[in-house]
Amino acid sequence: MNGPQEQSGRVAGAAQRPCPLVFLGAAFLFHLANAAMLPQLGEMLSKGNPKSAAPFMSACIIVTQLVIAISASWIGTRAGTKGRKPLLLLGFGVLPLRGILYTLTHATGALIAIQTLDGVANAIFGIVSILVIKDRTEGTGRFNLAVGALATMVGIGAALSTTVGGVLIQRMSYQASFLGLSVIALAAFGLLWFAVPETHRAEVSPRAVTATRSIATISEKKALAQ
Repeated sequence: MNGPQEQSGRVAGAAQRPCPLVFLGAAFLFHLANAAMLPQLGEMLSKGNPKSAAPFMSACIIVTQLVIAISASWIGTRAGTKGRKPLLLLGFGVLPLRGILYTLTHATGALIAIQTLDGVANAIFGIVSILVIKDRTEGTGRFNLAVGALATMVGIGAALSTTVGGVLIQRMSYQASFLGLSVIALAAFGLLWFAVPETHRAEVSPRAVTATRSIATISEKKALAQ
């Protein structure tokens, strides 16, 4: 059993952890690159054939939600045993790849298959980002504040994403817009790689694994409800 001094030392150490501003910046860039991609793809494919846009968008959304629902539990368990950063790097890394692949084909089947990358990225971010916030604020009483800050950065990034993508389309082309969003996604990946440390402690307790599975279950239920 852990003694009172050890427990108080952990709380004190958690209180000295800085606010995860760099991670919030990476989350902002991630959603700045991500949010506009699917609407932009639907708009591009609907030009000259607007009737095909609705079925295509529906298929893409269904694929994304299925991937999130299927992978949520595994992601939560993996994050609890192997750490947060490797999963985050995977989620951030598939986003620029997705943007580049969109410029290489207009085949409906291929584009829907590419959309599975969106499910992977969003499933990982939705689960692991909350775990990172928990790690960085544990013992400080600032968890809700940090979650609110994360939600704010996500919202701002998503809102600006369509504006950035739209400007690139108007001034250049859809392909240029996808590539521009991919560059932003690469910046988010680089920031995560070089400036955000692993936040998960090496030791893994049954309680920690149970907590990550609970978060994964909640995320899975939200995905199925959308």
